[in-house]
Amino acid sequence: MLTEILIEDGRWSQIDLGALAEKAAQSTLKQLKFDVTAFEIAILACDDPRIADLNTEFRDKPTPTNVLSWPSDERASDIDGAKPDEPSLPMDAELGDIAISYDTCEREAAAAGKPMADHVTHLIIHGVLHLLGYDHIRDLDATLMEETEVQILGTLGIETPY
Repeated sequence: MLTEILIEDGRWSQIDLGALAEKAAQSTLKQLKFDVTAFEIAILACDDPRIADLNTEFRDKPTPTNVLSWPSDERASDIDGAKPDEPSLPMDAELGDIAISYDTCEREAAAAGKPMADHVTHLIIHGVLHLLGYDHIRDLDATLMEETEVQILGTLGIETPY
């Protein structure tokens, strides 16, 4: 398995987060031509109070958010819009960690009129891309990340969120 999931909030079982996250992570790595059997990703499935604590601790933002990610290594390109550096195996087999909040995901999905599973799939893809060095701070990096997300979502039959 590519993903290892720690479920702190039982509501995640309503959408079978384990299977959904595994499919989203595998689809992301396959789209980018990586061997899915070579990597590991840890996912914390939590609620708003827990993710708010993590957001405060690691980003100094005392509010809940939908997804957070902690890459095991810095892979971002110095050039705006360029693909990130590829992980080096076997050293970079552990890509990093992702935390995702049920409460925020549920609110966002409802507000957008989307199925919860589709929204969560998008956020797991987003988190995996962050682990791989993709980002959306600079304009061209954001374009690359969004285009990559849309391609991956398309392979899964999920409409673009943009």
